Amino acid sequence: MKIVLLERNSAGTDVPVDCFNELGEVVVYPNTVTAAEVAERAKDADVIVCNKAPMREESLKDVPNVKLICELATGYDNCDLEYCRSRGIQVRNVVDYSTDMVAQHTFTLALALSQKLPYYDNYVKSGAYAAQDRFSNFDLPFNELAGKTWGIVGMGNIGRRVAKIATAFGCKVIFYSVTGKSSCAEYPRVDRDTLLAESDFLSLHCPLSGLSRNFIDRAALKKMKRTAILINVARGPVVNNTDLYEALTAEEIMAAGLDVVEQEPITSDNPLSGFMDSNRLIITPHLAWASVEARTRCVKGVYENIRAFQQGIDQNVVNP
Repeated sequence: MKIVLLERNSAGTDVPVDCFNELGEVVVYPNTVTAAEVAERAKDADVIVCNKAPMREESLKDVPNVKLICELATGYDNCDLEYCRSRGIQVRNVVDYSTDMVAQHTFTLALALSQKLPYYDNYVKSGAYAAQDRFSNFDLPFNELAGKTWGIVGMGNIGRRVAKIATAFGCKVIFYSVTGKSSCAEYPRVDRDTLLAESDFLSLHCPLSGLSRNFIDRAALKKMKRTAILINVARGPVVNNTDLYEALTAEEIMAAGLDVVEQEPITSDNPLSGFMDSNRLIITPHLAWASVEARTRCVKGVYENIRAFQQGIDQNVVNP
């Protein structure tokens, strides 16, 4: 069995991938972007391991032997599942490997913004604290999480973990189901307008779909509290970046923490790239999933998916 890793570096070069050698002949490429690159590099592959490389007819039509595509990720937006199904190609992903880290990053962003940490860090480092005659400084007000309402969009593994942590902080948790099919009964499920109007913190953990694209637009932002903090660790297009920029500029919400943006890496024409006030906007480069532990679990998950396929076990198949 020939295994082609098209995007080895997406796991991080600090995380080994030697385990795949136990499963077959392995060919490794640091990164693969275009359909033409996929077609050339995977032409003799039985198994393709990828992350963002396009897995569609144009890239796979001349790849005759492929039987399995393994996502080095949970998301499979890069795969045309119908085409793969028509070819008898299984697509498998890795689930729940990054839940702990994404939940942790959600609160990293929320706490940094709510407690005005960029401001106070700069206050000390600028020399202003050393120059004052008081032992403390709290000129820029900040608030506790206890007693606040934490709204969640997407009550899957990550959403549930965030809800549990928010509850531990003393928050009231409410959630909205984009599909309307959530089975979660531990927390109150509310309609979209209630979620927007009542949330002091609103965190997004839903997949990208036609239902969730532009879920947070200018109309939604206008319904939120002016003191609200928005956190997006889901997919960039769930939030309309131009509308968010306008809302932040108009002070319609207090702040936003983003780990994802509409186009990645962020482009110079994204207006958020020019919003420089880190007390009101923090953007991280799509890293919430990428702790060393999470990336190690992801590689192990791909290994287990290939081994299960070899043994004829249905495990994490997204296009049965």
